[in-house]
Amino acid sequence: MKTLLPILFLFTVQIFSAQEGDYDYANGVFQFEENKTQKIFTDGTRIRQSPNVNAQILDSLQTNWQVLILKKDETILKLGERRANWYKISYQKSGKTAEGYVWGGNLAVGYRNKNGYDFLFGLTKTINKKDKQYPEITVQQNIAAVKVVEGNALIDEVSFETGSGESLSYGTFTIESNHKLQNVELTLKATVSGEACGIAGYDQYVLFKDKKLIALPQLMNVGDADVYYHSEEFIFPNDKGGIPNAFILKMEEMEKDDKDREKKKKALKTYLWNRSSYKLK
Repeated sequence: MKTLLPILFLFTVQIFSAQEGDYDYANGVFQFEENKTQKIFTDGTRIRQSPNVNAQILDSLQTNWQVLILKKDETILKLGERRANWYKISYQKSGKTAEGYVWGGNLAVGYRNKNGYDFLFGLTKTINKKDKQYPEITVQQNIAAVKVVEGNALIDEVSFETGSGESLSYGTFTIESNHKLQNVELTLKATVSGEACGIAGYDQYVLFKDKKLIALPQLMNVGDADVYYHSEEFIFPNDKGGIPNAFILKMEEMEKDDKDREKKKKALKTYLWNRSSYKLK
C-alpha cells in the first residue's frame, strides 16, 4: 500500500496541471435551475444591478433568505477554487418584489427544513494548505460549512474541508434521521465529489442535538477504474454490524501491482458516543 499515495498524488497533480489554465467553466455544485427557489448562504450577500463585482449594489441579503432564480448569466466569477455563474433573481422584501444579480457561490449548495429548523450547506472560501505527504507543496483547499437557522437567527455553524475545485462537480445535502445514536435529533450528510477518475469525493456527517451541530470525522472516497480505490463509510447503531452508543469507521483500500494482482487493506475504527460528544475507542 506504500505506493498508492504517491501514485494518487502524482495523478492528481497531473490532472490539476492540465486543467489549471483551461478550467474556465463553473463548478457543478453552483449550477442552479431557472424558475426554482434557492437560499442565500453567505450572510450579507450583495445584490447587484448587473453581473459584475463592480456593478452598483442594490441590496444585501442575510443567510437563509429565499430567492427565485430567474436566469443564469454566462458570466463566471472565480474566487479561489470556487467558480460560479451570476444569476438574475427576484425576492420579497418589505412587502415588495425586488430583482438583481447574485453570484452563485453565495447560494446554498443544498438546504433542508426539519422540526422547525432550516439547515443549509454551502462553500465559504478557499485557503492555502501544505500537503501532509509533501510539505513543500502548497495546495488550495475549499472550506465548506453547515448552518442551522431558527426563524431569522443563526443558531450554530460548523466548517470542514472539501478538497480542491475538481471535487466540486456534484453536491448533495440530506437528512438521515434513523441512525439511533442516543440523544441525537438529526443526522445531516453533506457530499461533494468529482466526475473524473482519481478525484476524491467527500462525505461530511453532522449531528444535530440541543441546537448544536457536531461534525463527525470526514469520509473520503477515491478510485481509478479497477487500478485502485480507497473507500470510507460509517456503520451506525441501526446498521448491520453496528453497536449501541457508538459508530464505526470502515476503511478499505485496493491497488493492483505490476502483475495485475490485487492487494487489499481493511481497517475499522470505533468511536464511542456519550450522548453529547464522541471519542476514539
